[in-house]
Amino acid sequence: MAVHSAGLFVCSQPSQVEDALSAEAGEEEEEEEEETAPAPAPAPEEPAEPSLAEASQVLGASEIRQLSLHLPPRVRGYSWSLAFCTSRDGFSLRSLYRQMEGHGGPVLLVLRDQDGQMFGAFSSSAIRLSKGFYGTGETFLFSFSPQLKVFKWTGSNSFFVKGDLDSLMMGSGSGHFGLWLDGDLYHGGSHPCATFNNEVLARQEQFCIKELEAWVLS
Repeated sequence: MAVHSAGLFVCSQPSQVEDALSAEAGEEEEEEEEETAPAPAPAPEEPAEPSLAEASQVLGASEIRQLSLHLPPRVRGYSWSLAFCTSRDGFSLRSLYRQMEGHGGPVLLVLRDQDGQMFGAFSSSAIRLSKGFYGTGETFLFSFSPQLKVFKWTGSNSFFVKGDLDSLMMGSGSGHFGLWLDGDLYHGGSHPCATFNNEVLARQEQFCIKELEAWVLS
């Protein structure tokens, strides 16, 4: 309180009292907000495991479950149908193209080489003959070495998939392919490439295929 020369007592300015009260009220509101803060959202449930029409000769249940977590959300939970496998349809890229006819959905290409290494690729559309590269940024490469490593699109280029009669190529850059297979589906290679910034998928850059499967997701 202030005292003037006339001897009268004058109260503090109202604005000062209001400021003090509003500050206290603000502190109380902050405390209430802290006490009533919403609980964190529950963790999202893992997608349902895919349903396979028949058993895979390359992937086990654990590998299938791990791979399914990296598939685009739009295809998670889709059924896997074995459109091609070398043990049934032979070692021929032309046979792979024939078995792909009529399928428009995405494809999971999985293989095991003579060293026992498992790796492959996910293509956003069916494997087919083409004059140039096709596909979308959903395409990726993967390898179990032995833990799963997934190499997604970097955005550097759009060299996703290209198929001719003599070879199938996935990912490219500086003259190297992330994954390529020859016409007899027996020899193949893998190099780091700009499309996916991938490691060599096999233990060596050149490999021989023991088993290859193409699963259509629909």
